[in-house]
Amino acid sequence: MSGHGKEQPIIIIHKHAEHDDEHGGAWKVAYADFVTAMMALFIVLWLLSSSESVKKAVGGYFLDPTGKGKQVGSSNVGAGDIARLNRNDMHQLKDKLEQAMKQTPTFAKMEKQVRITQGAEGLRIDLLETQRGVFFLTGSPSPTKEGVELIQMLANELMKLPHKVAIEGHTDSKPFGEGEYSNWELSSDRANAARRILTAHGIGEERISQVRGFADRRLLLKTEPTDPTNRRISIIVRNLGLDEMEEMGREVPATEPPAPEKKEGAAAGHQAAAAPSHH
Repeated sequence: MSGHGKEQPIIIIHKHAEHDDEHGGAWKVAYADFVTAMMALFIVLWLLSSSESVKKAVGGYFLDPTGKGKQVGSSNVGAGDIARLNRNDMHQLKDKLEQAMKQTPTFAKMEKQVRITQGAEGLRIDLLETQRGVFFLTGSPSPTKEGVELIQMLANELMKLPHKVAIEGHTDSKPFGEGEYSNWELSSDRANAARRILTAHGIGEERISQVRGFADRRLLLKTEPTDPTNRRISIIVRNLGLDEMEEMGREVPATEPPAPEKKEGAAAGHQAAAAPSHH
């Protein structure tokens, strides 16, 4: 009893440890990680059992998730996208070039010597020589007047496009003279002569992808290696994105141009040539 005659109340405080419902949410994070890992595992297993086309399609998505690779100048382009983007464009370009060449006054004389085909690399324009020479002087890297006019016309049409261009020079299997200047030099010099005409008439240097001299290593007529048809300049309008794919080290299908049909009288004309003529 206190001096005031009143008892002090006894206060008892019970402390309880607080717990979240179901002992907290940490288990949810662990479960989510587990489910994510399982999903990734199943995706990997699915890819391993998929075809090559599916693997390339999935890989192409991760290389270009936004689709910008389909735009000109982008490097994230897949082989399938390139084919779809270029197939119709090249077909239309082929028609335009054929119409433009028909407007060239001298084209009627050389119509059978110009061949345009579409392949894996793009649109190939072959300027095929004859025994007497059509586009280049015989045995020389200097183009003829007709050759300059036709390449200028091609430059006027190609300068309107974004595609890059490759130029090839080819010879037949006849040895070219004696000494250091061979079919290798001749094919390369003719390809470079065509390049100079193109760049002088509107094709920017940055659009020249490659200049190749093959000598007689890629004959059109493999069974007739000395046939003058094997001598040619090829101007290839390359598919959009092809250079970028090559820079990335991605595989690009390569195809050789089909052999031209042998025209009647061509063999007789070739055998009738009196003096040996070099390329």
